[in-house]
Amino acid sequence: MKRIAFLLIALVMAGALVFGGGSRAAAPAGVSVVRWSFWGGEARIKNTQLAIDKFTENTGIVVAAEPAPGTGDHFNKFKTQFAGGNAADIIQLGGDFANLQVGDDVGSVLLALDPYVKSGVLDVSKVDASAIAAGTVNGVLYAVPVAANMPGILYNKSLLERSGAPLPKVSMTWAEFRDWLSAVKAKLPAGVFPLADNSANSDQSFFFGYWCRQNGTPMWDGGKSHLSAADVQKYFDLWADYRANGLIPPAETAADYAETNESASSLIAGKTAACVIWSNQLLNYQNATQDTLDLIEFPNAVSSKALWGQMSQMMSINKNSRNPEAAAKFITYRVTDTEVWKIMGADPGTPVTPDARAAVSTTPVAQKVAVYLDVAGQHATARDPNMPGDTEWNSSLFLITQNAAYGRINSAQAGQQVVDLIARLTR
Repeated sequence: MKRIAFLLIALVMAGALVFGGGSRAAAPAGVSVVRWSFWGGEARIKNTQLAIDKFTENTGIVVAAEPAPGTGDHFNKFKTQFAGGNAADIIQLGGDFANLQVGDDVGSVLLALDPYVKSGVLDVSKVDASAIAAGTVNGVLYAVPVAANMPGILYNKSLLERSGAPLPKVSMTWAEFRDWLSAVKAKLPAGVFPLADNSANSDQSFFFGYWCRQNGTPMWDGGKSHLSAADVQKYFDLWADYRANGLIPPAETAADYAETNESASSLIAGKTAACVIWSNQLLNYQNATQDTLDLIEFPNAVSSKALWGQMSQMMSINKNSRNPEAAAKFITYRVTDTEVWKIMGADPGTPVTPDARAAVSTTPVAQKVAVYLDVAGQHATARDPNMPGDTEWNSSLFLITQNAAYGRINSAQAGQQVVDLIARLTR
């Protein structure tokens, strides 16, 4: 009891010392403080703190969490703080290093982790080889993925059943998908729409990326884009059709929901019956509602095999960290400890160690994700590289889709603007 009380006092003192006035003063004697910068909705933030508390209780290392609402805010904050010499010790990444915007020069901002693996402080002995490969650049380990996941469409099964609307098939063509949306629209209450407007979110563009892949025109293959303005126009025509026919909300309604997580979701708000998410997000969406939710594939996945698996929430250490050993210990805990996985559940995705996968496979949500991955995994191929300037790409594409939604530009103009944007980012 005394140990817990001491650690709680240390946590408060350390937080005040680290963050008060932006200073980096020393923590109380004998207390190691690690700052961890990540992103997530309310449920992830709450569960993360529970996991941190258990780590602190067991080790005496205080982890000060710095959550951001979305990836754009997170990486903009990192770049600003890194330039000022005050970035967090542990930096959460997405499925790769693209958001750092340093190319292959990852060592310019991140610490090489191999020495900590060699010393045993960072234990990756049970981590999947594919995860280690994803965190390695030019033969050097810079990050350890927490989990892996796939994109999909989340739907509110309870809402559909209450409304007498048909349930979707797990796999559909585009024509079948539109027919299903139309059938759902005919049954939903006024003011509720079949699908969220996920033409582009403010910090994510993966549905557009999928559409390009399944259309045979990848937006970026690492060397060039295969898109023409006419290709992209078809994408905007698709969403214009959905909007004109009430299959997605009008622009004014859609603008109220960022669709970045469950806290900003039109589905959780009861305004839509389906939305685009990553499979790992099912847990937090499900925890945010009493209704039953489930997953289906993107349209045309069976014939195109354009889905892809992606590492989730890779954990890295700021190269200027003042406490890298304590940071490495926490990464080991977060990635491999079964107790933390029992707290977090399948939120980040499917764990990258066998023990952790066993720890989460008993929950209904984890079982749904596993069932979905069993189907979707058969319709997936290797992911394409991220667009250069990934953060700017996402935010700029979002602005273009917003202008199209509000009718400020037509589909042809939007298509040309996207192609021009890609040319600028990749020249």
